[in-house]
Amino acid sequence: LETVRVLTARGATVLAAARTREKALASAPAALPLECELSEPSSIQQCLREVQGLGLQLDGIIANAGIMALPRLQQKHGLELQFLTNHLGHFQLVTGLLPLLSERGRVVILSSRAHRMAPATGIEFENLSGERGYRPWRAYGQSKLANLLFARALSRRIPQAVSAVHPGVIVTNLWRHLPGLVSWGMRLAGSLVLKSIPQGAATQVWAAVHPDAAELRGDYLVDCNRASPTLLGRDELLAERLWQESERLLSRLT
Repeated sequence: LETVRVLTARGATVLAAARTREKALASAPAALPLECELSEPSSIQQCLREVQGLGLQLDGIIANAGIMALPRLQQKHGLELQFLTNHLGHFQLVTGLLPLLSERGRVVILSSRAHRMAPATGIEFENLSGERGYRPWRAYGQSKLANLLFARALSRRIPQAVSAVHPGVIVTNLWRHLPGLVSWGMRLAGSLVLKSIPQGAATQVWAAVHPDAAELRGDYLVDCNRASPTLLGRDELLAERLWQESERLLSRLT
């Protein structure tokens, strides 16, 4: 919401997607509301058709949504829900929007420092359903590593700027699945040492519009600067395998 506020305040036309059109309109009244449930491929397809029908060229795509650390395994379409929502939904949406991206457009994928929590193999291709073992933070870390790898693979396929962003640790509704005492502690810490919401939005806004970000090629960003992800986050072969598997999964689901 802070990203929408900043961009619209400076004259940008923003297409704001949420799980329902009503939620998008209520949350971002200055933007054009779109319905897009990232865990539902048919909803994403409908959103893509609506955007295409507007006849607009896009100067930027910010893949910002996510769910975190679901306490119990949840599945949809045979996939663990964090992987489906955080990675595969964004993969479908972003690749579907690429034909509308301007020559000097940007793609910003929200990753996280939590990609360091991913499994030792990086992406558990034989356990994308979560049925062979599920740990909340490991599954979240895997989805955030997938975001980072998606940005790297995408940067090799398009000439426009692409980046993966760690926004920082910010107290938002993303924490809603944490146990009550942990959530309370985080909210207390948020008022003392964590980033504010405007600080958290700064890097993705910078990557989307600042002239200095025009040459990003799958870079990982922290605090409006390039940073080093894990070795897995720089693994080009893993990124390519994930791209191929994502295409295969989407061909089954759409």
